[in-house]
Amino acid sequence: MICLRLFLSFMQIGCFCFGGGYAAMPLIEEQVVTANHWLTMNAFSDLVTIAEMTPGPIAINAATFVGTQVAGPAGAVAATCGYIFPSCLFVTLLAYVYTRFRNLSLIQQTLASLRPAVVALIAKAGIGILIAAFFVNGTFSLAAGNVSFRMILYFAAALVLLRKAKLNPILVMVLCGAAEVIFYCAGTLIR
Repeated sequence: MICLRLFLSFMQIGCFCFGGGYAAMPLIEEQVVTANHWLTMNAFSDLVTIAEMTPGPIAINAATFVGTQVAGPAGAVAATCGYIFPSCLFVTLLAYVYTRFRNLSLIQQTLASLRPAVVALIAKAGIGILIAAFFVNGTFSLAAGNVSFRMILYFAAALVLLRKAKLNPILVMVLCGAAEVIFYCAGTLIR
């Protein structure tokens, strides 16, 4: 039964996520954290990190991760198949329609109108991940002890390294991970 719920939940996500994996993150968050309570917001933040670091599309990695956490290998297969099933159907149909009617202005206008919505979905996912990273309890609150200044520093350093120094994103992720390991080890030695 849980495998069917995973399949149907990720099929819903697969039906309505336009714009790639990052655009799917708010939909995955809604299904996984809010609707079904399969993961906490902190676990979801970890899921995004793991899905980003592993090879392959981020949303498929996320579906596989959630499925494994909820129902083991069978859940991973159910969630992953649920996510890709609508895409297989849509792409087949869309390829036919696009090759046949690609010169119609309605098709061009529809595609153009989807671009701002995709940007909004990506921005929502990014803001949600930033809030989960910057605030200890995962919600936006400037209460004492809730703001993680270390994570804000990592973010700022990573942004500078990516934008100004043009370092490889994988190297930046490794550097941030190494910085946290050093911080943790130094904190352990001090205690």
